[in-house]
Amino acid sequence: MTEGLEKLDQPEGLTRPAQVDARAHAEARERLLAVRHEVGKAVVGQDAAVSGLLVALLCSGHVLMEGVPGTAKTLLVRTLASSLSVQTRRVQFTPDLMPGDITGSLVIDSKAGELSFREGPLFTNLLLADEINRTPPKTQSALLEAMEEGQVSADGVTRPLPRPFLVAATQNPIEFEGTYPLPEAQLDRFLLKVQLPIPPRSDEITILTRHAEGFDPRDVVGAGVQPVASGADIEAGQAAVKQVQVAPEVASYIVDIARATRDSPSLSLGVSPRGATALLRAARAWAWLSGRDFVTPDDVKALAQASLVHRLGLRPEAELEGVEVAQVLASAIASVPVPR
Repeated sequence: MTEGLEKLDQPEGLTRPAQVDARAHAEARERLLAVRHEVGKAVVGQDAAVSGLLVALLCSGHVLMEGVPGTAKTLLVRTLASSLSVQTRRVQFTPDLMPGDITGSLVIDSKAGELSFREGPLFTNLLLADEINRTPPKTQSALLEAMEEGQVSADGVTRPLPRPFLVAATQNPIEFEGTYPLPEAQLDRFLLKVQLPIPPRSDEITILTRHAEGFDPRDVVGAGVQPVASGADIEAGQAAVKQVQVAPEVASYIVDIARATRDSPSLSLGVSPRGATALLRAARAWAWLSGRDFVTPDDVKALAQASLVHRLGLRPEAELEGVEVAQVLASAIASVPVPR
């Protein structure tokens, strides 16, 4: 995520108080912003990742989190679920995991003597897909319908998933043995890709101090984390985000960024129209969290890296030269004139 996501201040009211539901939307935003404080009771730093998860929830999107082991990826999701008062489940992805282990499967009901559907862990509000790239593509693809349409099809029957629904998947950037890289179609289903870096020295000292004082990362309730927002607040926020205005100049700015990636000589795969739409959705959510009912070019720039970086593919010659996708994307964004 970019630095812009780490500087979110508590806004005042919505700029359109004449709306009948403006007060409810403003209260929902305040409660959702309070989630950051609650998460901070258990997770030190990683503000950008928390912001990204909130943006995804408001867009009905999903997040791919990448970081080395020990950067609190799992703890972050568990703490977020506790502060939101929503149901969460965790799936540890392994090479022997089958699609039915995630979506659910038909089992024999011994009492009724017939087959019945047993729901899998997908039937929750917040699914932690831990180390998603450690399972074969067949199992990875079991998430596609759920992430795109919010439903699961089994035995010819379509079953809707609970609302809200978010997949927070983690992957390790340094371990490649025994992993299965996510295909482009899977990556494209993630609204954002956020990085969880090693914390700075001051934050690391705080982490160790907390552990020395008895903090147990397996007990987020013991850390004082309390639910401050609900599924109803998320739904109210989602409705408010849909009312955020996007000027034609800002929409053109997003399209020009997408087209600039397609013209880059270092990329074999540029941003698709789906990617441009994802950036638009994320920018609207970020504008609303910032207390505005309109999107600015700064909102677009703040979310561009997280919304687009995982949708790009480097050419082989660029990889050999040590070129990084993030650098190419930054250059493409910088080449597009910012609307005034």
